[in-house]
Amino acid sequence: MSEATLPFVIRARQQTRATNVRWFLRKNPRMLVGVVLLAILLFVAAFAPIIAPYDPIKVTIADQLQPPSLDHFLGTDDLGRDVLSRVIWGSRVSLSVGVISVSIGFLLGVSLGLAAGYLGGTFDLLVMRGIDALLAFPALVLAIAITAALGPQIQNAMIAIGIVAIPAYARLTRGQALSLRERDFIVAARTVGARPIRIVLRHIFPNLANALIVQATLSTAFAILAEAALSFLGLGPQPPYPSWGQDINYSQRYLPNLKWWMSVGPGVAIFTAVFAFNFLGDALRDALDPRLRRTG
Repeated sequence: MSEATLPFVIRARQQTRATNVRWFLRKNPRMLVGVVLLAILLFVAAFAPIIAPYDPIKVTIADQLQPPSLDHFLGTDDLGRDVLSRVIWGSRVSLSVGVISVSIGFLLGVSLGLAAGYLGGTFDLLVMRGIDALLAFPALVLAIAITAALGPQIQNAMIAIGIVAIPAYARLTRGQALSLRERDFIVAARTVGARPIRIVLRHIFPNLANALIVQATLSTAFAILAEAALSFLGLGPQPPYPSWGQDINYSQRYLPNLKWWMSVGPGVAIFTAVFAFNFLGDALRDALDPRLRRTG
């Protein structure tokens, strides 16, 4: 056999996981920004008792309305409470509400969406009409109504925000389940006698995980904004417990007197938290979309 007829093999370049990560971070720097900001927020919330320089609810009349200084980096309010300490402790409330309320919406919405999409028929019709009824109300207005009906407490705010998050998960899950239940691998699973619960949990749900992760990340940003709005209206944590939205509402009366530092701290904190989750959600959408993954 001559050399011209010898078989040859073209080897594809092997890419390690570290190489793919470095490539993705270069193409999507907002992932790194979102992760770093979120890590800082979680660290601050977890170690608030250690990081906060002062007791956030301690009243010191002699220190009232002091501008930012070396003793109080973000100044003090009209009761002499350190604004920075209240912002640090307020991160616990906002992040807790974000995680718990999104978990409520995720569990209920995904469960309803999977059941409606796979079973179809009358159950699907009833569930989606209920979802449409929830969508008939603006999300924030519905959250305010539910919290006002249940009472102005942080637990009720979590429930209200979780309820208004259900439709997004239910519609997303149902739409994907409808398209997946007729795929060949699902038909094959039914043919061999797999139970519906096994098909849903082992075959349909894993194919929805990527989209649901992105939705949960973006929903957390909305939950933080919703909690701030409810607290601003007096429907969140009650005084004197620190909350970003409540502190902005409390400090707005001093803005005409140029006491700006009381609002800047919680305002920047809300912006940073929402910014971090939105950045992370956009980056995750690109990372988990197979059409955007590196192929060469």
